[in-house]
Amino acid sequence: MNIGFISTRLAGTDGVSLETAKLVDVVRQMAHNVFFCAGELDSHLQGLADPILHFEDKVAQELHHRAFAAQETAATLLPDIQQRAQALKRPLRHFLQQYAIDFVVVQNVFAIPMQLPLGLALTQLLAEFSLPALAHNHDFYWERPRYLHHNLSQFLDQYFPPILPKLRHAVINSLAQTALKQRRGIGSIIIPNVFDFRTSPPGIDDFNADFRQAIGLTKDDWFILQPTRVVPRKGIELSIELLHQLNDPRAKLIITHKAGDEGLDYLHKIEALAQAKGVDLRYVADQVDDRRGRRNVRKIYSLWDSYPHADLVTYPSFIEGFGNALIETIYFKKPAVVNKYPVYIADIAPLGFQFAEIDGEIRPETVQTVRQWLEQPQTAVPITKQNYTLGAQHFSYATLAKILASIFSDQ
Repeated sequence: MNIGFISTRLAGTDGVSLETAKLVDVVRQMAHNVFFCAGELDSHLQGLADPILHFEDKVAQELHHRAFAAQETAATLLPDIQQRAQALKRPLRHFLQQYAIDFVVVQNVFAIPMQLPLGLALTQLLAEFSLPALAHNHDFYWERPRYLHHNLSQFLDQYFPPILPKLRHAVINSLAQTALKQRRGIGSIIIPNVFDFRTSPPGIDDFNADFRQAIGLTKDDWFILQPTRVVPRKGIELSIELLHQLNDPRAKLIITHKAGDEGLDYLHKIEALAQAKGVDLRYVADQVDDRRGRRNVRKIYSLWDSYPHADLVTYPSFIEGFGNALIETIYFKKPAVVNKYPVYIADIAPLGFQFAEIDGEIRPETVQTVRQWLEQPQTAVPITKQNYTLGAQHFSYATLAKILASIFSDQ
């Protein structure tokens, strides 16, 4: 089959783009052809990129503001959403026809209404073409406080997500599965975040051997990796508090992902907090991307170049759809500090993984455990090996392949 992946953005290191890449790996292993359509595509992806599909499109942002900030009435807002949806249909229709798409995978478009007219346009086109599709819903709008107040209840109930005869829904955790059923009466399957555990994680090589040096660390420094976006729900202030209580000049907190998806206020806040608490925080997003390369003469490292150098991973999120970076940490056999966010409690912790768990605050016993791991790295090895074994059992490509084979066989 020709399978088309459609989203607002399929580029960079955000969770949706990373998980899409894994689905693509498995789909290709199943001998299907894969094409992409979004407002922004990584350069290696074959398909159609049109900026009007992006959530950063000016019209999309204006409509989003009118809906959720100004809370405009549906009577005045819906005509403009419908008009814009007609414009968005043009590149979508061209993509479906040019690549003779047989099956569509919709990546989060129907879950988060950042692009209101795109949800409408894509629903109408799937119905028009009578195409089988899978809506891969990573996080629903009702999980985000900024989407709780609006005057579009009927519209959101109809399109976020929609109900169509040939559209199946997938969620990434059991809490979302329950909520979707209770709110909308829609059944769904769970597609957890996965990794290719059959392939050993990459290590230090000729390209990334100088990564520590490139970000100003010595071999004796404690490289504490915060591999998340810089947004408030990631709880980075807890990582700063951990380093503050470690009170060791060797401890360096390294942030690899770009800020800006939700503005720069939070980045400025945590930078000021780190300075006030005497914590060495290094924001190195300008040196890290989803792929290796060079920008002018400067090396650009991949996110995976950072993991082999890390001594500890911090994952203090308050909310996560699942926990891509946590599964990534398991894959790279790194010890981690994890805040007990709801999905972790429901879907990950019961499987037997071992981390330094926190519950919204840094306690002395957590600092003691982390200090031991950093000063005596061998003490963390049995834990990380066992975590890897469990990860391979529950979050592997083989798990994903079984799920997708079942979906495709129904078509």
